[in-house]
Amino acid sequence: MSLTTIKLRRQRLAQLVENPVILFSGGAVSRNFPANRFPFRASSHFLYFAGLPLENAVIRLENGKLELFLDEAPPGAALWQGEMPKLEAIAASIGADAFYPLAELSEYTANAATVAVCDPNTYQYQCELFNRLVAPPMGKDLALVKAIVSLRLTHDEAALVELRKAAAVAIAAHQAGMRATDGAKTEAEVRGAMEGVIIAQNMSCAYGSIVTVHGEVLHNERYDHQLQPGDLLLADVGAETSLGWASDITRTWPVSGKFSPTQRDIYELVLAAHDACIEKISPGVEYREIHLLAAAVIAQGLVDLGILRGNVADLVAMDAHALFFPHGIGHLLGLDVHDLEDLGDLAGYESGRVRSDRFGLGYLRLDRPLQAGMLVTIEPGFYQVPAILTNRDLRAKYETVVNWERLAQFQDVRGIRIEDDVLVTPSGTEILTAELPNSVTAIESLLMVNG
Repeated sequence: MSLTTIKLRRQRLAQLVENPVILFSGGAVSRNFPANRFPFRASSHFLYFAGLPLENAVIRLENGKLELFLDEAPPGAALWQGEMPKLEAIAASIGADAFYPLAELSEYTANAATVAVCDPNTYQYQCELFNRLVAPPMGKDLALVKAIVSLRLTHDEAALVELRKAAAVAIAAHQAGMRATDGAKTEAEVRGAMEGVIIAQNMSCAYGSIVTVHGEVLHNERYDHQLQPGDLLLADVGAETSLGWASDITRTWPVSGKFSPTQRDIYELVLAAHDACIEKISPGVEYREIHLLAAAVIAQGLVDLGILRGNVADLVAMDAHALFFPHGIGHLLGLDVHDLEDLGDLAGYESGRVRSDRFGLGYLRLDRPLQAGMLVTIEPGFYQVPAILTNRDLRAKYETVVNWERLAQFQDVRGIRIEDDVLVTPSGTEILTAELPNSVTAIESLLMVNG
């Protein structure tokens, strides 16, 4: 990513905040003992303004200028990590106006604002350095958070280049997963084929991959189930570039290569909701309305299939659709797969709005009017979650609107989700993941060719 782009971001931030800004990259988290570390992932806010994933680094921004605080690599580091760049070279590469050892940071914190990082050791250091809790954000920290949200809600061209790269690799990964299914015995084999594509492109997985025949478990990260004829395989797998920009795709396909009639009916219903939502997206449209449109399409389809009874508007108002579509329609996508969610609803919700306690709206991650330059996911689904469908209170509430006997005929549909990455443009949308087919016929054709 060009230094010009990074400097422009710093200048835009300087126009929005009065105080100096100090951002931390964080450090690697250890697994069981200090030397056994998980791969390091820098804080996204640091990445956005620094442009490099530096570990245990801090930047101070004031009036568009950047000061870097980072220690030189110890002499012994070369044995384990190879020859390390000097601090002066690192500073030059990110356009730092000055650089200092980390120990000198305490001399530059006066009146500065910061954003909490998730790495617990770095967070403790932040609190000690500023002599205050930095989460939840208050005062100058809250003003900084709001400024960062306003900048990161939409993407500049340099970010979009990275996001398209991530999308292209995720598409290839899903194609590899479909090719691998015919000869695979377990979910793990399909997962391996998909993640192998991502790793081969020098990228990492943007999140824990979901590759499962139990699609009703929304964040299923088990891969030991056997693939059986008649199963649907739900794969939610995304790639992340070396600079942290993410993609997020879900496809659901039949292990045997052919959807059953009941699976096809539900799949086409979910796809209808997916397509209707994308068609409605444009600047100014409320994302909440996109979600409610998906709810209405799913409710109407379930009425048509004889699973739900009643007027669609009434069914959505009473959240009957959420028995089968309990989550939100999607989320922001950018430097994190759920972009800006470390800032909670300060980022996801328009100022003055609060999260609903409704069964059908409580998991809505984004409640803002859409803007050109936003990248969002659209991911409707249908799930038969035992904990929901056997819940005594929910069952009593919806007893008269659900045809339980008819629903029993769809037992071979545990979970279906279809997800694409959609850029809001001035005139409508650009689907970054459009090259990965999602129609029944296209998926069956791919599986037939691969088989």
